[in-house]
Amino acid sequence: MIEPRLASGVQISALKRLAEAEGDFATVLQKGDTTSGAILLIGQVRGADPILFERYPSLDGQSAWKSVDLANSSDALVQDYWKNRAIRDPDLWVLELDVASGARLDGLMTALN
Repeated sequence: MIEPRLASGVQISALKRLAEAEGDFATVLQKGDTTSGAILLIGQVRGADPILFERYPSLDGQSAWKSVDLANSSDALVQDYWKNRAIRDPDLWVLELDVASGARLDGLMTALN
C-alpha cells in the first residue's frame, strides 16, 4: 500500500524555510505542479561546485534523493541541465540551496524523507 505524501509545493516550502532558518540561502528557480511535480534540487556548499539531486519514488512507496551524474558540474552545465529538463517536464520544481556545509545539505534532504 502506498502511503500518502506531502504535495510538492508543501515540500518545497518546507525545504526553503528549513534552510533559511539555519541562515542558508534557498530560492525557487522553477515552480512546478503544486500537487505532484517532480523536484530537482541544486545543492551548493559554499565554495564548492553545485550538485544536482532529484527525488524518485522507491520500491517501498517512499521517495529518495538520487544524485544526477554530470561529468562536470560547473554552474553553466547545471543551468543548462535544469532548463532543458524543465522544457521536457513543465511540472518540475527546481530549488537551489546554498548552504554552509555538506552536513546541512544532507540534513535538509533527509528532513522530508
